[in-house]
Amino acid sequence: MDKITELAKMIDHSLLHPTMTDEDLKKGCELAKAYHTASVCIKPYAVKQAAAWLAGSDVLVCTVIGFPHGNSTTAIKVAETEKACLDGATEIDMVVNIGKVLSHDWAYISDEIKQIHDTCTTHNAILKVIFENDFLPDDSYKIKLCEICSEIGVEFIKTSTGYGYVKQADGSYNYKGATEHDLKLMREHASPQVQVKAAGGIRTLDELLKAKELGVTRIGATATVAMLEEAKKRWNIQTDESISTSFAGETKGY
Repeated sequence: MDKITELAKMIDHSLLHPTMTDEDLKKGCELAKAYHTASVCIKPYAVKQAAAWLAGSDVLVCTVIGFPHGNSTTAIKVAETEKACLDGATEIDMVVNIGKVLSHDWAYISDEIKQIHDTCTTHNAILKVIFENDFLPDDSYKIKLCEICSEIGVEFIKTSTGYGYVKQADGSYNYKGATEHDLKLMREHASPQVQVKAAGGIRTLDELLKAKELGVTRIGATATVAMLEEAKKRWNIQTDESISTSFAGETKGY
């Protein structure tokens, strides 16, 4: 695998912003196909369309469950997972019930993750469990989630949704997303079989390479074009210029 493809296969191209139209989603899938990303992570209602748009390509269909705040009942999350898999998703990114995490209701958390993982396994899909680290006040919560996910045997643990905004001292809302501290922590406390996905705030090639160095094997990103085109320039790799021209404006990150 060449260096650009290796990086592309780390990327779940994110198509989750509430303002994205159906045309935006279709174009995003075309972009993912052109750059051979690992997957598109698309809004749940569009899973079936994404499966059709990506048919015959090497790009997988991923979607989100209980997104972005994790507050749905376990039964609804399981039903969402079942529906997504039947519609063609092979990767599921689910948000933990953050209030239950903060309540230390680990039995509830463990049972919910296991039910969703079992549903994924039935449909030959993989599960990524989103912690939403910005909402967790200290490392003990993250470590406990790593231990639960390792015990259950989920395929990935994930830092953030990218929408976990926290009120700042000046009254504005922002988030840190995938910090170096959290990536190191999650890689250290999860079993070797559980992979780590970084999401939220990774928009440059250097940030992508740093995550890779820390043991991350997947990232969620909207700035796919910017990162991969920068890699081509930096490493002087010649590829089809028509691709970069077609998606020249797709460099923004939400």
